Amino acid sequence: MAEALLSLQGLRKRFGGLAVTDDVSLEVAAGEIHAVIGPNGAGKTTLINEISGVLPVDAGQIRFEGRDITRLKLHRRARLGLARSFQITSIIPDFTALENAALAVQAGDGTSFRFFRPAAGEVRLNAAAMQALDQVGLAARAAVPAGEMSHGEKRQLELAIALATQPRLLLLDEPLAGAGPEETERLIGILRGLRGRYAILLVEHDMQAVFAMADRISVLVYGRVIATGTPDAIRANAEVKAAYLGEDEATC
Repeated sequence: MAEALLSLQGLRKRFGGLAVTDDVSLEVAAGEIHAVIGPNGAGKTTLINEISGVLPVDAGQIRFEGRDITRLKLHRRARLGLARSFQITSIIPDFTALENAALAVQAGDGTSFRFFRPAAGEVRLNAAAMQALDQVGLAARAAVPAGEMSHGEKRQLELAIALATQPRLLLLDEPLAGAGPEETERLIGILRGLRGRYAILLVEHDMQAVFAMADRISVLVYGRVIATGTPDAIRANAEVKAAYLGEDEATC
């Protein structure tokens, strides 16, 4: 079997006397959508922060494409192909969608981008940014200031910003948070469309969405992974039902 794109072994993180991630081990294969679910306070966002490099781990190992990246700085992990989004959108509201995405292209390759130069002077950057916008259905909104977009469009833009860095792995922290029913359906469709082209590690509270699009699911409770498997296996897991899903949510 080919080596996993991302492999976590025994990750631990404590804040004072509280173990927030406690011996977490899981793998993400190339091209799969792997969801991490669990109750509030389970350690899901902390886990994403450890993988991306926002937080240092206290123990354990993170391997990406076979390379030990446990002690690498955040920007070096990004250069290797890890991109993350946050629970709260992190766009620049006064910049257009195109300018936001172009900034991400610049960050990915270290080139200079001057927003007030003629567009022809930045053809390559703008082309890469437009490609990212097109992937999330925002090409027609490229000239719109981000601050004027709907909440769902801002979520799409944040995803485009991550894609503009040409990642191998997307780390998505509650990408559906705050989205209405129509926006949620649109975002689910976009994420499904990325399957196979990118690996996605997804933290999400919307169980219907998770079970609709994840290839595998890991359940995190009190900082520990209590189960990993296909949606059907997780839905049928008695320990998961007792600890988190309950009978109602298990029918998702």
